[in-house]
Amino acid sequence: MNYIIFDLESTCWKEKSGRIREIIEIGAVKIDSAQNIVSEFDAFVKPIINPRLSDFCQELTSIQQNDIDKARPFPQVISDFQTWIDIEAPYVLCSWGFYDRTQLKADCSLHGVDASWVNAHISLKHQFAEIKKLRRPVGMKAALKHEGFELSGTHHRGIDDARNIAKVFQKNFQGWKF
Repeated sequence: MNYIIFDLESTCWKEKSGRIREIIEIGAVKIDSAQNIVSEFDAFVKPIINPRLSDFCQELTSIQQNDIDKARPFPQVISDFQTWIDIEAPYVLCSWGFYDRTQLKADCSLHGVDASWVNAHISLKHQFAEIKKLRRPVGMKAALKHEGFELSGTHHRGIDDARNIAKVFQKNFQGWKF
């Protein structure tokens, strides 16, 4: 079994605008059943509905417009991601909350890509709250602090957040319900 700890960044705006959000980065860490990090995946994705990133989005994620301008479209990136995951072998997608799964399904739908492979998913955020007997789910930064880890890298960068989540995942490996 492979555990795919992934985090997405998407188009965003400071104000609640009702605009359709699209993935702009997929960051992931693959962990095997022996709890070893096997490999990493990181790719920018070119959005099609709102191809210009807002200033807010660039500040929040540190992803710049030129990163997105050079990126490939979602269908190409997601095909590479599926190959990297090896969706023919047993795997579980793990993200910090349900947003990432929902956004992945939305982008698959937008681009006419089959999303059935996204169903093998768990929310580490919600399970972490159960494992630690917290009153409610907490954010990734709070979970890192709770486990005695420092935030490494840049928060709101897909690959860095995936690496940070992977630390919490590995430390609590026996507690997750798949």
